Amino acid sequence: MRFASIQRILGILMMLFSITLLPPMAFAGFSGDGSLGAFLTAFGLTLLGGIAIWLPVARVRREMRTRDGFVVVVMFWTVLTLIGALPFVLAPHPHLSFTDAVFESASGLTTTGATVITNLEELPISILYYRQQLQWLGGMGIVVLAVAVLPMLGIGGMQLYRAETPGPMKDSKLTPRITETAKALWYIYLGLTVACGLAYWLAGMDPFDALSHAYSTVAIGGFSTHDASIGYFNSPLIDMIAVVFMFLAGVNFSLHFVAFRRRSVKGYWRDSEFRFYVLILALVSLIVVVSLRLYGTYETWEEAFTHGLFQTISIGTTAGFTTDAFYAWPSFLGILLLFSSFVGGCAGSTGGGIKVIRMLLLVKQGMREITRLIHPNALIPVRLGKKIISPRVIEAVWGFFALYVASFTVMYMALAATGLDLMTAFSAVAACINNLGPGLAGVGANYADMHDTGKWILAFAMLLGRLEIFTLLVLLSPAFWRR
Repeated sequence: MRFASIQRILGILMMLFSITLLPPMAFAGFSGDGSLGAFLTAFGLTLLGGIAIWLPVARVRREMRTRDGFVVVVMFWTVLTLIGALPFVLAPHPHLSFTDAVFESASGLTTTGATVITNLEELPISILYYRQQLQWLGGMGIVVLAVAVLPMLGIGGMQLYRAETPGPMKDSKLTPRITETAKALWYIYLGLTVACGLAYWLAGMDPFDALSHAYSTVAIGGFSTHDASIGYFNSPLIDMIAVVFMFLAGVNFSLHFVAFRRRSVKGYWRDSEFRFYVLILALVSLIVVVSLRLYGTYETWEEAFTHGLFQTISIGTTAGFTTDAFYAWPSFLGILLLFSSFVGGCAGSTGGGIKVIRMLLLVKQGMREITRLIHPNALIPVRLGKKIISPRVIEAVWGFFALYVASFTVMYMALAATGLDLMTAFSAVAACINNLGPGLAGVGANYADMHDTGKWILAFAMLLGRLEIFTLLVLLSPAFWRR
């Protein structure tokens, strides 16, 4: 383990993160909302801490190995989560406890969108902005992580994409092309954010709300500046704008990259994962809309369509915005939507969940096994498009799925053991490991009433889901630390 190189990166990360505290600091200064001191203190501690860690190893220039990469990736999220909690602890309002602050910070950076804060309209404007910015930064980090970093470790969802999609980076080694990839992804991410913000503004949001919700929409985060979330605006036009950009943010950013470079959208429909993504969302939307009307939840088809489509896209992509209390809908629909979040977004998107590409391969593998029962001696490869998927990739997908289910089960049992009712415990773990946010029953509106033990379990679930399970669990394996 090359600890000097890891220490150097940690110092740089902390110094860079300190810069992101300047915009909310400016909001606090101009508005005079009383949070300036909190952001100044957090900025100073983060910057000075980063410098102190970086200086002793500033001249270290050693090539990182794969093992070091796992530590850096986990460190990126855990350390920044702890630093990100500082303003919540130091600000006079909401002045969260350490546990609540870490939960809120983890929820923001992992773009989960679960919150312990109520009465959002009463928060200082700088804190409101800071929450939204955390999600936006986390979303960008996720895209770069999924497309440029995790593949070099051999565990990212984008490993599957090399079988079919001409992504922006084809090598599995750490090369200078990662810089080019990250830059291209940054332009796409920024472009979507600007377009989303302008659309919200033109649809009637004030500039601050438009910017704030653009941040969390493109990041598929779900934080809002209002307790009623998107439902606060009571505008079908705003709802549909959110649907469009949540859908786009749930698509593999490599497809956006290729479409932008080739000035053609044909590549989207040629992609197997994209087609499956559309199919799942369309099918669930149809069931939800029809059910809402038949159950009499809404009096008109227009209302059923607007709310049903919005909640399906929001929960299916793991954004977590709401226009109505979906957790109060007929229980069948709540469970259906919650299960759709397990599929989540596409690989290389800001969405959470298991990822569409993995679910597609699991379905194809299941169909192959059925065919093998009928034709035991047949050689039946698993294909994505015209490409044959190697057995090693199929094994990795099954391994990921098994660990996902096992991790979910352990955390579900742990939460249930603390005394929570089973529906609250189940939906809370599902919402956090899938980076969804809102759950059912006791965590439908927020997580303010969750006890501290539960919040730590769920914060771990957020990081576990965001880091694709393997990345975090491999560090907990004794074999990883043996020479």
